Amino acid sequence: MFSGIQEILVLVAIILGILFLPRILNRGQEKKPAAFKPAVVLSGKMRMAIAASVLWPAAMAAFMQPWKDDLFPFVYIGSGPVVFCWIIFWVYTGFLRK
Repeated sequence: MFSGIQEILVLVAIILGILFLPRILNRGQEKKPAAFKPAVVLSGKMRMAIAASVLWPAAMAAFMQPWKDDLFPFVYIGSGPVVFCWIIFWVYTGFLRK
């Protein structure tokens, strides 16, 4: 009869220890607010390039409507220039870093 109650009390003690023990141990220490630091800082030119990479294919899709006609002209005119410009940028930054 008492073994069931004892097991429940042990479980409650373990849960309370897990929840409250870290709070009790860290009472004297001050918490420093963590400053938000972005992992990647994008310049204005990079933001414009990313926006153009999204807007150009979207505009070409609205204009050419590849779902009604042939898909291959859209691939060349819609996403081709975006891919070509990012490849040129990738090669250019590779030469700058050496």
